[in-house]
This record gives sequence, C-alpha cells and structure tokens, in this order.
Amino acid sequence: MSRSLESVLPKLVVAPGFVLGFAFIYGFMIWNGALSLTTSRMLPNYDFQGLGHYATLWDMDRWWVALANLGIFGLLYVGGSMLIGLVLAILLDQKVRAEGALRTIYLYPMALSFIVTGTAWKWILNPSLGLEKLARDWGWASFGFDWLVQTDTAIYCVVLAGVWQSAGFAMALFLAGLRGIDDSIIKAAQMDGASLPRIYWRIILPVLRPVVFSTVMVLSHLSIKSFDLVMALTAGGPGYATDVPATFMYAMSFTRGQIGLGAASATMMLATVAAIVVPYLYSELRAKPHEH
Repeated sequence: MSRSLESVLPKLVVAPGFVLGFAFIYGFMIWNGALSLTTSRMLPNYDFQGLGHYATLWDMDRWWVALANLGIFGLLYVGGSMLIGLVLAILLDQKVRAEGALRTIYLYPMALSFIVTGTAWKWILNPSLGLEKLARDWGWASFGFDWLVQTDTAIYCVVLAGVWQSAGFAMALFLAGLRGIDDSIIKAAQMDGASLPRIYWRIILPVLRPVVFSTVMVLSHLSIKSFDLVMALTAGGPGYATDVPATFMYAMSFTRGQIGLGAASATMMLATVAAIVVPYLYSELRAKPHEH
C-alpha cells in the first residue's frame, strides 16, 4: 500500500499545476483561434464568420508593414546578436584578464526587461535629449542622428536596442560551448599547420552547431514576441512605421475594438512560432532513438 502511494503521490502533486497550465495556455490558444472565426468586435461573440478576418488581415497595408518589420528586425536582431556574441565569446575564451568582470558586464543587459531597455534607448536616441544633443553640445554642430523619428530608419533603432540586450546572452551560450571543446583538438590542428581562423571556421563552428541552433531558436522566439521593446521605444511609430505583429494585435484588439481581427493576427503569430519550434522538437525527438 505504501509503495503504491509513493508512486502515485508525485503524480498527484504535479497534476493540479499540469491541468491549470494546460487549461490556461492551450485553452486560451484554442479560444483565441475560435474568436478569430467569429464576428467579435468590441466584445467577444460567437457568431461564426469563417475566414473573413484572415482575408481582411492580408488585405491591410498595416499588416504587411508589420510583417516586413518583423522580417527586418528578426534577421538583424538574431544575426547581429549571434555575431557579436560569438566574437565576444571567442575573445573571452582566450583566457583574458578580468574575464569574470567582463563576462558580467556583457551579460548584464540581459538581466533588464525589454521595457527598461526600450525606455533607456528612447532617451539615448532622442534627437533632443540623447546622442545628437550631446554631440552638438560638444561643438559638433553638423552631427545628426534622428533615426528614431524617421519612418524609414526607426525600425533599425529597435534592432540596435535589441542586439545590445541579447548579444551577451548569445555570448554566454557560445562561451559555454567553446569551453566544452577539448583543447587537444585545437592543438592537433595547430600542429598540422592550420591557422587560428581556419581552425574556428572548419573545426570549432561545426562542433558548435547545436549551440548555434539553440541560440537561433531562442532569439527567433524573442523577436516574434518583441511587443514590449517596440512599445517602450517607439510605440509602433512614427505612425505605424515600426509596427510588428505583436503591436498590431494589441492595437486591433484593445485600441480599435477589433477583437476578431486581433485574434486572427495572434493566430498567425502562433503559427509562425510553431513553424520554428515544431521542426526543432521533431529533430530532437528523432535524434534520441539513434542515441540509444
């Protein structure tokens, strides 16, 4: 009796959290998908409409701007964070002095929320408060840096703030991967006459492939959910020049009273995340049987 209780007790302890998590996460996903098929506007209703909101969504110029901005932000944010993180990791892997302090400094921005990062960079990039004003106060009267208020360049300010925050996170992952590589491999390559850049390109980077893949997955997921950074830095402006799907969904659902349309955009975001996560899970689950 006691043995059966010992085997059942852990399941009973975990069950409430599992049920509540399943209900609140997957239940709301299903509810959101259902709302996207209804005529919901200011308040939810359940008059079936079909795919009308999706047709409206793909006919809106603002939605296409949001998708284009997500593409620009996602590519530059993920690529820039990984490139800077890899360079920093390689430099720290050379056993430099004060490595612990440097690693803490590089990783510190990741401890901040995107709201704090967006607010800080909004001050830094504001032409009347930040870099432009500082440079002109120092006597450089012709200096101009007004990207934040220009419709064509504001999205790159969001990229700059995002890369500043996440490069340290990528550095930590790459540094952990580099520290896991056997030094004898590098020494053997050096004895064969391989240069250091060639060693990193032909030996170390292929070994870091799982780390690279995991970093891409995490940063891609963060880029899709970049609502708080955009809202704090630009609020989607000027106009809707820096809108991304997350801010588009918020504006439609809670500002313009288009709950059905907002739910449709949220469903498209969910589909985008699934398109990234599902192949990763499939590859992981497929690789495990071969390991045994």
